[in-house]
Amino acid sequence: MDAVPPFIVAIPARYGATRLPGKPLRLLRGEPLILHVVRRALAAGAAEVVVATDDARIAEALRGQPVLVCTTRADHASGSDRIAECAARYGWPDAAIVVNLQGDEPFAPASGIRAVARALAEDDAPMATLATPVADAEQLFDPNCVKLVRGANGRALYFSRAPLPWARDAFARSRERLPAGVEFLRHIGIYAYRAGFLQRFAALPRTPLEQAESLEQLRALEHGHAIAVRLAPEPFPPGVDTEADLARAAAVLGAQA
Repeated sequence: MDAVPPFIVAIPARYGATRLPGKPLRLLRGEPLILHVVRRALAAGAAEVVVATDDARIAEALRGQPVLVCTTRADHASGSDRIAECAARYGWPDAAIVVNLQGDEPFAPASGIRAVARALAEDDAPMATLATPVADAEQLFDPNCVKLVRGANGRALYFSRAPLPWARDAFARSRERLPAGVEFLRHIGIYAYRAGFLQRFAALPRTPLEQAESLEQLRALEHGHAIAVRLAPEPFPPGVDTEADLARAAAVLGAQA
């Protein structure tokens, strides 16, 4: 296993998902989706795994698993805010590395979970995340695919649902393919934070760009905090947001059985 300092994986799991109600408890090959995500966190070698949820039914589904279940308020604006409540409740040391693994990622690779923890450990930024090359022009122009640009120091400059960066001359000629020589990156929604910063981040007021793009990481940038960005060591398969995603995930697991 790749060397990485001890880290906590916190998994926000909200029951009331709008596109897939009751998502954490939807069955995937006969087991709740949240259980598959917990197994990915355990496989990554986390020192501790915590599920941050607003619903007793999710806690019950995890009974007997080697995880902590933190019951949180239901009104949090984001997963980071939900995890910050857990950090305060459990008194995690300010320097502790906390990885935010989304509760709808049943195929998150263990190497990627470790990579984002390592990215934070190796940088003095208070927050870290991962990216992967954009696959094609269709993905670049898809607003559901979040893009990012980073500086020469490996830190995020901006995240957007819009095509980013805008290759002016190449796109004036054609938008059917990606021009060579330009780094187009897709953001992978996994984060690592120092526990102390996580609580400060949650206390920050929401910002105009965060609300316009509906991207919580922009809150950190708008308030002047750095985000370290590293390339994911292997692909992150798509998460589960819809009925179609759930069926696809079941098919993938069936093929692996």
